[in-house]
Amino acid sequence: MEHLKDIAVYVETVEAGGFSAAAKRLNLTRSAVAKTVARLEERLKVRLFHRTTRSQNITEEGRFFYERCQRAVEEIRAGEAELESGRREVRGKLRVTMPVIFGRQCVAPLLIGLLDKHPALELDLSFSDRVADLRADGLDLAVRNGRLKDDSETMARRIAFQRLTVCAAPAYLEKHGEPSDLDELPTHEGIVYGKRDSHDTWVFPSQDDPWRVVLPRSRLRLDDLESIRDAACAGFGLAWLPCWMIRNDVAAGRLRQVLTSVPSVTFETHAVWPRSPVMLPRVRLAIDTLVTELPSLME
Repeated sequence: MEHLKDIAVYVETVEAGGFSAAAKRLNLTRSAVAKTVARLEERLKVRLFHRTTRSQNITEEGRFFYERCQRAVEEIRAGEAELESGRREVRGKLRVTMPVIFGRQCVAPLLIGLLDKHPALELDLSFSDRVADLRADGLDLAVRNGRLKDDSETMARRIAFQRLTVCAAPAYLEKHGEPSDLDELPTHEGIVYGKRDSHDTWVFPSQDDPWRVVLPRSRLRLDDLESIRDAACAGFGLAWLPCWMIRNDVAAGRLRQVLTSVPSVTFETHAVWPRSPVMLPRVRLAIDTLVTELPSLME
């Protein structure tokens, strides 16, 4: 049993990228992790890591051993999941990463709501627009917007569609009028998203071409969607934003959707998790909750 524990620590160390990161994940000291790896090396009579004062790099023998240990640990986790799935109570820590604004406004409230129904469940939520490496970062689940890259190490399920819409404050529309079609957009002030290498264009589905590209007139460029929404509410122009972001503002009368008869751009949102023979019940619970409840927040 002690040998199995050592192997589990070793697998975590490789996936975390070093002793310190593994210690943080496992709630151990760095010294304890280092001693565990040293104990394995002594038993196997091989060097698993090249050590320096700042880093630990896996050796060729260490990589060979990890690949086989990782399979064994996955089987143990799968067995635990099968046993856990027979219990009525969902338990354990669920680590989820999600985009910052979308996660804060739409995803996190749904997942946090699970805590009342499942007292043995723990949540560790991370907000980042970076595409995380699920295994390396020790994550159980990711919520990702847009097209997914091919990845043999992960599995995915679509959980919602997002739609972009043009909107403006009532005060702006009273002063400048409401556009009746896409041809009128360039005559209006637009608040554009302006990160590096981005283009000042809004895109709409078209019958003649794959996309209809519109260049709005703009004096205001912002690289934060919430700031664009705030500027639109303040009457500085038209904005092109996800429906979920402005739904409360529309309901409160701060914004009004325009060009509602024009087809909108839509894109998919997926739940992504590490490929495994068996899905942990807490992961399945989170995905099923998002599939059921997230679409109602998208309009």
